[in-house]
Amino acid sequence: MRSFFKIFFASFLALLVFSLIAFFLLITFIGGLASKDRPTVNPRSVLVLNLGQDYREQSRESPFSGFADNDELDVPGLYDVIRLIRKAKNDKNIAGIYITANNNPNGFAASEEIRQALEDFKESKKFVIAYGDIITQKAYYVATAADEIYLNPRGFFQWSGFAVDFAFFKGTLDKLDIRPQIFYAGKFKSATEPFRTDKMTDANKLQTMDWLGDLYGYFLQTVADSRKLDTVVLRELAQSGKVQEPEDALQNKLVDGLKYDDEMKEQLKGKMGLGKYDKMEFVSINKYSKTGGFKKFTGDKIAVIYAEGDIVDGKGNENNIGSEPYQQLIRKARLDRNIKAIVLRVNSGGGSTLASELIWRELSLAREEKPVVVSFGDVAASGGYYISCAADSIFASPVTITGSIGVFSIIPNMGSFFQNKLGITFDGVKTSPFADNPSVTRPMTDAEQKMMQTSINNIYTDFKTRVANGRHIDTAVVESIAQGRVWSGMKALQHGLIDRFGGLERAITSAATLAQLTDYRVKEYPEPRSFFDKIFNAAAPLNINEAIEKEIGKDNYLWYKEMISVRQMMNQPQARLPFQFFIH
Repeated sequence: MRSFFKIFFASFLALLVFSLIAFFLLITFIGGLASKDRPTVNPRSVLVLNLGQDYREQSRESPFSGFADNDELDVPGLYDVIRLIRKAKNDKNIAGIYITANNNPNGFAASEEIRQALEDFKESKKFVIAYGDIITQKAYYVATAADEIYLNPRGFFQWSGFAVDFAFFKGTLDKLDIRPQIFYAGKFKSATEPFRTDKMTDANKLQTMDWLGDLYGYFLQTVADSRKLDTVVLRELAQSGKVQEPEDALQNKLVDGLKYDDEMKEQLKGKMGLGKYDKMEFVSINKYSKTGGFKKFTGDKIAVIYAEGDIVDGKGNENNIGSEPYQQLIRKARLDRNIKAIVLRVNSGGGSTLASELIWRELSLAREEKPVVVSFGDVAASGGYYISCAADSIFASPVTITGSIGVFSIIPNMGSFFQNKLGITFDGVKTSPFADNPSVTRPMTDAEQKMMQTSINNIYTDFKTRVANGRHIDTAVVESIAQGRVWSGMKALQHGLIDRFGGLERAITSAATLAQLTDYRVKEYPEPRSFFDKIFNAAAPLNINEAIEKEIGKDNYLWYKEMISVRQMMNQPQARLPFQFFIH
């Protein structure tokens, strides 16, 4: 007994000491946050826009940024960046914008919104200068909004045209003795191709060349207009591979000069009338966001709901669109009398058909009571289009990937894998022929296959009906542009799948007009996690995924996400993009 009390009191003392230390650390942490002042912007400062940052739909705030006194730990969302550039346009302390144009992980539609904001900023007559050591095509696309573009003399300039890579898993499944049982509706619905073939089908090649050609054509025209060049010349430069060295980019007028970083800084000083030993003030867009003043907090409310990631059943997480929380968000906005309009920002390649239907239903109910406008980001296809088609109006970029109106399902037969690779066999009894359907341990019967295909066809019919009713298009016309085919935003406008071009800001303006609002503010959802959630929920999915991405690199992380999507596809109908694509 003495030993018991000795251990008990020792443990209790250790717990008490730990609790006290944790309490004082927390008090210190909160005190640090409370005492931290907003950063200030000195006169004649230069706003730095780093295109190498991934500007997602919503801002990412680290719980440790205030404690560490590091504003760079927080990254503003895409719409924040647009508003910050607009703020800088009228900020007397901002002399101009300096674009760091190296890599650009943001999609083309996101890049287009940033680029348009920079074009608007130039109306202030303030300078916009772009510089890069390794300028990729997507970074260059945004950089062409600058007055001048400079490249490191020993750097790299990418001018090679666009290419898309797809991954195929049929060979792997064959080696593992796994037989995918595939059902789909729509001849272009190529999401199942990675499991049933080792290369692209002719139909998939046709649609991919079509939308990729649209994106490339828009890219070339944008560069041609900005640099006062001919698209024919630009296309030939890529075809012939004539741009290999920085000097080639200069000779072909793709950049304005070749300079090292120190030379660029001296040039900026000269532009601002500073002497050699004068300090030049740079403020990153991350830090600039901490100064505030770019959000409005008065007027009628417009709800902006961000829907980014795969569409999944149930609760989901911070990286996808769970049917339950998004039903609740839309319902909350619908029933809130202070919210006069709803804008749904969609950046999704789709996912579960049931989850898409549930979200579509809530948005349809909301449209009956108040204006509903949808804004497409980089991708709004398949299930991403399904949830959107009931809106009053749809905005997209010419380079948005959309459409893909089709359905598929995959039921893997892993019986041979278990028996031949693992030595596992299965047996059992059932009270009816379909009691164990679907099963991954045996092949489907003819009757089961017929039932599954019928279900897929019915869901496809529902999908087309939703589009026909929402877009006021005849069902025969919908069928001609459906079939799982992927379209660019340019073709989507021609086919009536969207209403007009524009980013999120224009969609919000349209919602305000429909609601007859003159004085309004934006309320954004999902709302940020609380301080304590950020501190004590260290194992949140967002943190895990960011750690994985940092460890294996962004390119490999994209393939990792593709494998996660493969797992989610199994055993239930999907309205999803053909599969993950990477433009380079």
